[in-house]
Amino acid sequence: MIVRALFRRNIISHVSAVRLARWVSTETTSKEVILTRHSGNDKGIITLTLNRPRAKNALSRSLVGEFRRALEEIRGDKETRVVVLRSSVPGVFCAGADLKERVTMTASEVEHFLYIMKTAFKELEGLPQPTIAALDGAALGGGFELSLCCDLRVAGPRAILGLPETSLAIIPGAGGTLRLTKLIGPSRTKALVFTAQRFGPYPALSMGIVNDVAETAECLDDKDTGDQGLGYERAMQWARQILPNGPVAVRMAKRAIDHASTADPNSGLDIEQLCYAQVIPTEDRLEGLRAFKEKRKPVYKGF
Repeated sequence: MIVRALFRRNIISHVSAVRLARWVSTETTSKEVILTRHSGNDKGIITLTLNRPRAKNALSRSLVGEFRRALEEIRGDKETRVVVLRSSVPGVFCAGADLKERVTMTASEVEHFLYIMKTAFKELEGLPQPTIAALDGAALGGGFELSLCCDLRVAGPRAILGLPETSLAIIPGAGGTLRLTKLIGPSRTKALVFTAQRFGPYPALSMGIVNDVAETAECLDDKDTGDQGLGYERAMQWARQILPNGPVAVRMAKRAIDHASTADPNSGLDIEQLCYAQVIPTEDRLEGLRAFKEKRKPVYKGF
């Protein structure tokens, strides 16, 4: 089982292994990506784990390929309501591009790989389910760009973020200039990219790059692991807040908001109306009204 394997390799502690095993029902595993379907009260949450410890989750051709296959499995799964993206590597979310692999590529191979990586990032961004990036440790370059494809980002207390590409005489090549500009505006994006600056969780929070920062005191039962994994614990708390809400409504809300970020006011309102029309005929909408009338919690089924 994956939990035991991670424990043997000292990737997680015994306490963390027990906690993970408690919630896991099934796992789809490969060498560099782990897809975990949670059970019990967390049924409907999927954790997608980057698992390339020797290379600090650097984005190689093999990792990106496995990542795309996992996304394909998630995309059409109506049972999945929330996706949490995390790392199994202590102190690292994703170190960015695999420069050791990159140096062996020809110019045309680099161009082709960038196309494949951008496609993978678009596929993550385009998932119908809400996505949350749990940033425990370094998320640099392509790793930071990967997190920008998620709907929400939650940082651990030791997260280090940045786009250092200009220090290597290149620029962010997987959508970072676009997505970060949409998130925090051109002036702040230029400052971060031009200087190749690295920054911690609280500057990221103040700029609006992350939605939340996990505090060490929030997870007192993690004393044995310090603050490693607190971003993931906090991201799961966010996922659990999303989980009980109407899944069709959440998906349609995501679609409307995504379009609103680029649409003019009239088009944005039209798209919102179209998305609203998708929830009107659902059984979940009627269940919400019944639950309100009967003063109970609704039980949504996703149709």
